[in-house]
This record gives sequence, C-alpha cells and structure tokens, in this order.
Amino acid sequence: MVESALFREGMSWLGSAVNIITTDGTAGRHGFTASAVCSVTDTPPTLLVCMNRTVSSHEAFLQNKALCVNVLGGDHQPLANGFASRRLSMDDRFGLAEWTRLKTQAPALVGATVNFDCIIDKVTSVGTHDVLFCTVQAVSLADNREGLIWLGRSYHNLQDPAAFGRQF
Repeated sequence: MVESALFREGMSWLGSAVNIITTDGTAGRHGFTASAVCSVTDTPPTLLVCMNRTVSSHEAFLQNKALCVNVLGGDHQPLANGFASRRLSMDDRFGLAEWTRLKTQAPALVGATVNFDCIIDKVTSVGTHDVLFCTVQAVSLADNREGLIWLGRSYHNLQDPAAFGRQF
C-alpha cells in the first residue's frame, strides 16, 4: 500500500483546473474551492465533483441537489483563496464577487471562464470523499478564456488559447 503522504505529493504534480463549486436551495447558499472535477461523458453531458465529507457545506450540497462548477481564470486567485478559507463566512465568501443564476439557481460566477450548471444525479462514497455525478443543465462560456490551474501546491495562470492561434 502506498503511503498517504507520498500519494499526496505525487498528486500535487497532477495539474488541475481551479473551480469554485456553489449551491443554493432549501439548505442555503454554500461554496468551496475544488480541483477534483472532470468530465464523465457528453451523452448526456455529465461531470463529477469530488467533495470531502468533512467540508462544512457537504450536507447542503446533498440536500440542494444542484451545483454550479465555476471554472476560474487567472485573475480569480483571491476568490479561490476566499472560498478555501475556513475563516470566512459563506456571506463573506459570496461577497467577494458578482453572481448570477442559470437554470438550477445555483450561484454562477460572473466572469468565470465557464460555468457548468448541474443537477446532482448520483453520489458514491470513496474513502473520505463523496463523488458527485452531475448532469449539466446549462453552460455559460466567457469571452476571456484564460485559465487558473493548481500544480505543485501553487497557482499558475494559463493564457487564452486564442493567443496560440486556436479558435473556438
């Protein structure tokens, strides 16, 4: 069996997009910073979000049954830190940015690189985390396509792919 510390060190070198995961509904408005998000399939459009069960918002996400994956750009580092902080209240976290609503009514970050508005369809527990399988209900793409990744335990900005000649 691999030691947890060695596994975590290895995973720190697997670059990941930085996201703020949000929800709202009968259990209230909540959010947290996450990098464990990925595509599952495009038929139907589905993604997964891994969430530690010790996160204070865990039950709210399960009760609200909806979430928005807000993919962050390079200028969102302070926001990522704010939503990762246990010292800030949810109201203070959401006060750091401007939000809108898409189909599920989960908060969608204005100016995010992309927003994936989702319904939580299935939850699977693995170790300390729940894997939330989410069907995408709406997608909003920004004009600014810069990215923010987490690699080597620090943030790194990615330039707009159009700067390399790629057009969407």
